Amino acid sequence: MSETMASLRRKITCSADLQSVVRTMKAMAALNIGQYEQSVKALANYYRTVELGLCACFQERLPEAPPAETKVPADPGTVVAVVFGSDQGLVGQFNDEVADYAAKRLAVMPGKHQVWAVGERVHARLADAGLPMAGLFNVPLSIKAITPLVGQILVAGVTGENREEAIELDLFYNTPTSWALYTPTRQRLLPLDANWHRRFTELPWPNINLPEVVGGRPPTLRALIREYLFVSLYRACAESLASENASRLAAMERADKNIDDILETLQSAFHRLRQSGIDEELFDVISGFEATRR
Repeated sequence: MSETMASLRRKITCSADLQSVVRTMKAMAALNIGQYEQSVKALANYYRTVELGLCACFQERLPEAPPAETKVPADPGTVVAVVFGSDQGLVGQFNDEVADYAAKRLAVMPGKHQVWAVGERVHARLADAGLPMAGLFNVPLSIKAITPLVGQILVAGVTGENREEAIELDLFYNTPTSWALYTPTRQRLLPLDANWHRRFTELPWPNINLPEVVGGRPPTLRALIREYLFVSLYRACAESLASENASRLAAMERADKNIDDILETLQSAFHRLRQSGIDEELFDVISGFEATRR
């Protein structure tokens, strides 16, 4: 009996310790969601500024002089896919969903595929799906670490061994839809084709004063395109990190509830066993007392 009660005590203690860890992780996930979502919101105004700058450059262009970026090669070239996942576990179906989504979309895209994974967990799932893996990036652990990652992606995927090829750059990542919910999405960054050019050309200017590019259109356009690529990659990474922490928060909430149920069951069993032992001891005392009276 004592060993059984001791075993129950150990299980209750271990479950309580595990619940403490789960609640700490839940609090950290909730905190991280806030900072990454604030980062995405802060990028919105900057992205809007870049959009208006591109709009000003394209509206200044003469209609009969189409930009070089609008030329689309007949050869589909290389499709460079960057899939954002996680390096850590306890995130539910986060990596499975984005990996399955990327695999399905890439299966119908022509050309040679080159897949880069952000995160060891999603890298393993993409490799299991039979996709041609080109490399692996570590998931940034803070807001400040996103900027170096963006530079690494651009160097490896765009200006690395693909420098002389016609490439298409696609981002696959989970984007938050509400608190602790997310959905996989795809964003096409390259090539800067006619559709991309038309989208910014037709962008309405916010006031009646027509824009004017100061300092020369070509260098300004190149700088704005660099900023467009940077802010798009940065936002995709920040939204993926917010979704990862949202998934972890949901997983920790489920784990916390399950541990509560387990603790309740263990404590009930412990109290029943303890009461049974007390009843047996009282019965032995009463039986002994009755035996001495005879």
